[in-house]
Amino acid sequence: MSISMQILQQYLVIGLGGALGSMLRFGLGSVIDSNLQKGGSVFSWGTILVNITGCFVIGFIYSISAVEGRIFLSSLTRQFIMIGILGGYTTFSSFSLQTLNLWNDRQWGGAAANVVISVVLCLVGVWLGAVLAGSINKMR
Repeated sequence: MSISMQILQQYLVIGLGGALGSMLRFGLGSVIDSNLQKGGSVFSWGTILVNITGCFVIGFIYSISAVEGRIFLSSLTRQFIMIGILGGYTTFSSFSLQTLNLWNDRQWGGAAANVVISVVLCLVGVWLGAVLAGSINKMR
């Protein structure tokens, strides 16, 4: 396959993954927010939970499919999942805008909580995903 065809294939695969991830983000975020938001708050639990689960999954996929990992994924499959699906699924730009809106609405505590919860729990999520994959990698 020529280099230009490989690049086209990567773009198409990543674009498809991004579309799927975006639809997952919208669906899950909407369901969570419609069930948890009260009083018209700008605070979005849907965004936070999407970011945490996305971080967990990317940590897991990265570790389980690493060179020493238990599962072999082709470079194209890793790009589809990690850049495409998870790139479309995670919502750090939405998180940033929602934090700014909380700040601008003088909801200082909400803005601070959004930053702390999202950053800390997303780091914990990616770490837990990597730990789980590492444990699976060590299984015989």
